[in-house]
Amino acid sequence: MKTADLAPEDALRLNVLLAGPIDAIRIDEGAMILYALTPKGEAKISLHPNCRPDLYVMRVRELLGGHALDSPGGYPVHLRRWTRMGHAGPKNLAALLKLGEPEAVTAVALAPTLSDELARRAWWALPTMEVARYMLGHAAVREGAMGPILAAFLIEHLPFEEDPVLAMNSIRAVIGAGLLDAAASAQLWAKARRRPHYFIGFLEHRPDALPAGAELPIPAQLQARAATGDPWALQLARCRSPSGQSFLAAAELVLDKPPAHETVYLLLDILGNYFAPLRELAIPVDPSAQLGREIEAMAALARVSNEAAIPILTRTSAIGPLMRRHLEPLFAPLIGHIRVLRGVAP
Repeated sequence: MKTADLAPEDALRLNVLLAGPIDAIRIDEGAMILYALTPKGEAKISLHPNCRPDLYVMRVRELLGGHALDSPGGYPVHLRRWTRMGHAGPKNLAALLKLGEPEAVTAVALAPTLSDELARRAWWALPTMEVARYMLGHAAVREGAMGPILAAFLIEHLPFEEDPVLAMNSIRAVIGAGLLDAAASAQLWAKARRRPHYFIGFLEHRPDALPAGAELPIPAQLQARAATGDPWALQLARCRSPSGQSFLAAAELVLDKPPAHETVYLLLDILGNYFAPLRELAIPVDPSAQLGREIEAMAALARVSNEAAIPILTRTSAIGPLMRRHLEPLFAPLIGHIRVLRGVAP
């Protein structure tokens, strides 16, 4: 890219800017302003297109790419695919933030070697919910200065996220990062009664630390068996605990109104994982008819996984009520098993 292709005043100011240290660049294409994050603060250059604005921005990015990556064409197509898959090497990450290219920032957010400092620069360059979710997936970011900032942003902007799957994933990211405080946790749990997909993050990451439900009595027979380490008795006592009852009630609400395929797959895996200690065990014969029903329910739920829904959901793109009608033959028995464990089944 030749600077002669740019307006003379832009070429001069960009060359001066690029001669110094730069941490990140972003371009406001609507206002035609280039912003640069430098060790001394933020710099700004107003652009003066001498052709179509979109073509001019492309020329500016070609100049930036040539400087940061020694790539005269800007951000190469093959590099776009490679970095989007999370394969950008640590040496390239800092350079990718200097391209004024949103796709390159997303690549940095996905990179497994992302550091807290690079996350700070990436967040300045592209502060979106998608980038926040990606970056909270990295331990270095969760445990660094950026973790609380990203978590607070996701929670603050959650009411404006119209896509239920993206809203669900925002909550999963924050709870999975361990960055949801008690007050925000209580508020989200309450809101989840109207938006059951909010429960997914809690069920996935806090199955034994949920707001207390109505505890079911634990009979002396069950207590005695649990004391011996019997896995069936231990799991049943877990289900009857206040958190266990909350887990089951919330799972039933999600089963009743899953908004999309992704929610279904996640919930089925979460249910199966909750009962996973029983998955390979033979079902014991229990002399108590009531405990026998609960043992059968736990055994059935232990076998659940997303694979149960694949034959149904791969044949339909439906979401909402129509999708739920397709899933009724699968979900009705699961809800029945959950109600047995909640003590509300007839």
